[in-house]
Amino acid sequence: MVTGPGRRTDPRGPDGPTAPAGHPVGGAPSTDADPTGGARDSDATGDHGGAWALPRVVVAAPASGHGKTTVATGLLAALRRRGLVVSPHKVGPDYIDPGYHALAAGRPGRNLDPWLVGEERIAPLLRHGAGTPTPADIAVVEGVMGLHDGAVGRRGYASTAHVARLVDAPVLLVLDTTAQGRSAAALALGMAAFDPGVRIGGVILNRVGSPRHESLLRDALAEVGVPVLGAVARAVEVAAPARHLGLVPVAERAPESLAIVAALADLVAATVDLDAVLDLARTAGPLHAPAWDPAAAVGGPAGAGRPVVAVAGGPAFTFSYAETAELLAAAGATVAPFDPLRDPALPAGTRAVVVGGGFPEAYAPQLADNATLRAELADFDGPVVAECAGLLYLGRHLDGVPMCGRLDLAARMTDRLTLGYRDAVAVTGSPLHRPGDPVRGHEFHRTVTDPGHGDRPAWRWDGAEHGFVAGRVHASYLHTHWAGHPHAARRLVEAAAR
Repeated sequence: MVTGPGRRTDPRGPDGPTAPAGHPVGGAPSTDADPTGGARDSDATGDHGGAWALPRVVVAAPASGHGKTTVATGLLAALRRRGLVVSPHKVGPDYIDPGYHALAAGRPGRNLDPWLVGEERIAPLLRHGAGTPTPADIAVVEGVMGLHDGAVGRRGYASTAHVARLVDAPVLLVLDTTAQGRSAAALALGMAAFDPGVRIGGVILNRVGSPRHESLLRDALAEVGVPVLGAVARAVEVAAPARHLGLVPVAERAPESLAIVAALADLVAATVDLDAVLDLARTAGPLHAPAWDPAAAVGGPAGAGRPVVAVAGGPAFTFSYAETAELLAAAGATVAPFDPLRDPALPAGTRAVVVGGGFPEAYAPQLADNATLRAELADFDGPVVAECAGLLYLGRHLDGVPMCGRLDLAARMTDRLTLGYRDAVAVTGSPLHRPGDPVRGHEFHRTVTDPGHGDRPAWRWDGAEHGFVAGRVHASYLHTHWAGHPHAARRLVEAAAR
């Protein structure tokens, strides 16, 4: 199993909001955007028109810590070794697991989160991801938390079970069998019966203590008619490095991460019946939803020319959804990655900057050493969008270490974890949003800023103001998924072109 302290935090609560019934489209749509949210017809190979019989399976568990990431990442890598094209997906807002998935699959890991993008986009986004850049032979979706755990107060909304229903996929249940015997069968049966709309197609036994223990578990599950598709011994462990917000991202430890993924592939290939998993995945019904299309979502290019939008990356800024760059490109931008740790300047011709989430606190001295880039960002007169780590980087100091100084704030690490889904409303007009635009996002950080928000705040939620809008800068702790409000990408490209 993948291990690491602090990894199993709950991004949904306990301080997540209770949302109103239904799911509004995130943000007011652009007048030029496709009102369907960017869906288009796709074919049986995922590209143009018709149903697609895409084999797919959802890897879930009764709770966090049972071994979902071990199984999902190992499955992706083991199936790829067989020569299959595998499409990796993750339920929820997690940025780190998709990095390991991408390394295992050789293509971007993509998130499926009904809270962030709306349930109407989940199947289209799955189809888009499974069809890009080439049609996949199988999609593997790793769940989040327990199978039925979702947004607080919403009866399973945005849970793994919710997503499994939306994409019509069977569930492969991972069970931590430590100190369990026949009760494991009762647990599997209860998980299956709790929601008749979710089909448990089989289980993988994790942390099995001995051959006798495995035999007892298999016999018990046979009694209730739940197939066992694999068994992983308790003594087998694959350790991934961790830090205060979970596993260390792949981009930070590439050689170690490659070794971890290879070890997981070996583990799953040796302990899981891959043919049975493929057979289970083939029982998924055809995907009828048309694939999500970034060009339709943003309404096409936002004008003549292709302004350069620089997007921060590298080890300090690893938190980004694949659809962000796709939407910017579809809106007419030239997307240019840069690494604030190593690049002394922004990409040539940069007209706008996006600095997403990550771990600047782990790299503060190195970020400070890149003084020329910090100075350029402090004086940059184009639009700048910053989320969480980007907010800290734009401030004056982070734990006393100098940052860009673009925003008049100081940030510091604390012992308190702030996390949860947020139902936000834009307060101040910016390159991303109009005042009053509703946006759903999530927070996940252990830092605080002084002050907590600016004179022109970015957002309001739960009766309080949050974030900063200063000139053409929009910065806050709120992580958002632009597929849920694609007008943000179009507005940013329009602002960059001016």
